[in-house]
Amino acid sequence: MRYLFSILFICSLLSCSGVRVNYDYDKATNFSNYTSYNYFSDIESGLSELDEKRLMRALDSTLQAKGYLLVEEPDFFINILSNEYRSAPNNAVGVGIGGTGRNVGGGISVGLPLGNSGIQRQIQFDFVDAQKDALFWQASSESGFRENASPSVREERLRALVKKVFSKFPPEKR
Repeated sequence: MRYLFSILFICSLLSCSGVRVNYDYDKATNFSNYTSYNYFSDIESGLSELDEKRLMRALDSTLQAKGYLLVEEPDFFINILSNEYRSAPNNAVGVGIGGTGRNVGGGISVGLPLGNSGIQRQIQFDFVDAQKDALFWQASSESGFRENASPSVREERLRALVKKVFSKFPPEKR
């Protein structure tokens, strides 16, 4: 029984998902031309007002640490879009009991879902050239989300998300 609980505990830890990020950018873009940024004035991120402020603070500190300046007339604008959805459970464990004897067989099987269906949040970051009004870089992240998380947990999760998303910005030339 102790062995079974150990396996269930390990499987539940493995089923927790981290932040997944997808990137896309215009290969013809010279990222060294961009030194300043600002947000679109009409952003409708889909986040709560408090989460939007937390995300922008994390984004500001990350971009400023990379040498970008927040100014009124920037080189590029940032748009943020998000949505939430409920994911289906993706793992299950089957427990079975069976026996045979004298050409007679029988069995019982029970499926235990692991990794409950949780809420996932997708956040997309669009960087748009201010002069050309053209998208030049985009990142889309997916991660787990708890509606009832404390403000400090929410802020830490958003900081970790921004850190992961912008770990590969600007992209390296190949």
